[in-house]
Amino acid sequence: MRVPAAAIVFSDEDIKEALSLIESSLRSGQLTLGKHGQALEEAFAARCGRRFAVAVSSGTSALEIVLRSLGVEGREVIVPDNTFFATAAAVMHAGATAVLADTARETLAVTADDVFSRVTGRTAGVVVVHIGGIVSPELPRIEEECKKRGLFLLCDAAHAHGATLDGRDASNWGVASTYSFYPTKVMTSGEGGMIVTDDQALAADARVYRDQGKEGFTSNFHTRLGANWRLSEVHAAIGLVQLKRLDEFIARRREVAGAYDEAIRRLGALSLPAAQKLGESNFYKFVAYLPQGVDRKALKQTMRERFEVGLSGEVYELPLHAQPIFKDLRRGEYPGADLVCARQICPPVSARMTVDDARYVVESLAQALPVGATR
Repeated sequence: MRVPAAAIVFSDEDIKEALSLIESSLRSGQLTLGKHGQALEEAFAARCGRRFAVAVSSGTSALEIVLRSLGVEGREVIVPDNTFFATAAAVMHAGATAVLADTARETLAVTADDVFSRVTGRTAGVVVVHIGGIVSPELPRIEEECKKRGLFLLCDAAHAHGATLDGRDASNWGVASTYSFYPTKVMTSGEGGMIVTDDQALAADARVYRDQGKEGFTSNFHTRLGANWRLSEVHAAIGLVQLKRLDEFIARRREVAGAYDEAIRRLGALSLPAAQKLGESNFYKFVAYLPQGVDRKALKQTMRERFEVGLSGEVYELPLHAQPIFKDLRRGEYPGADLVCARQICPPVSARMTVDDARYVVESLAQALPVGATR
């Protein structure tokens, strides 16, 4: 594949450092909840500008832990219709009902008007997702309205490491933000996630929940219905090395995104979401919209087979209301989510790519699109 859909970056120096950290854990015998995990928490909290960070096994567990700590059982939590399965699933695993809100084309996120039209007496809070690394300009209004109504705001920042809005880090909104370190993300620990918050009580609860609900690491006194949501020292070591490169990774992704932005605007056949800004998104994904009627599956096949370009997975191919497991959550129509999910494509972005790679991708798209396709 000339330009693969995704690529993980580990330099020889990074591999050497990660192996050294892992060796120290193996020699010490402390393979979980040790010094590497603590170092990653401290460094990530400082990077985000939050007081506390709690390392966990995944972005999914991070969401469920926060929701359990907030006491959502038996209540409703509003989540975007356009998000990954885990956002709504975490709400349900925490004992609440997920209420789906529609998605705006320009932000790939919920709008304040739609969110607050769905608030009832049972609503506990709102989960906002920074899809593709875009922090929606609607977020300040959503945060302010949540405060007025006594609702929590939780941000699913699984895509948004280092992304900003008006100079404010993606993590600096609401009671907490949660991150994923899955291998496709801008930085990875292999498997893992992180909770960041300024709430000391929530952070303390999260540490209990992640370790089988025990009051302490050496205790067998269980005070919460937790699970094995710990992050191993091996994963923490990898995360520490990757975190040092985060700004470098984002800078390269923005360089590639800038080349895409320029070339796609010249091409004229595709359109771009207005909130996808070069100085704010981390470009976990670069999102563009296809002209109506273009067969996305056929286009991806042509790009792969004829041009050796792997278009990245969409964010997302299907809205949650179209997922069989969530069919009972549907409340009316979701035209915004239907449009966003049906017409978007994601040209590949990685810290391995070059500007020339990006230009080649757009040149290939120009040839692969049907003749006469216009936005």
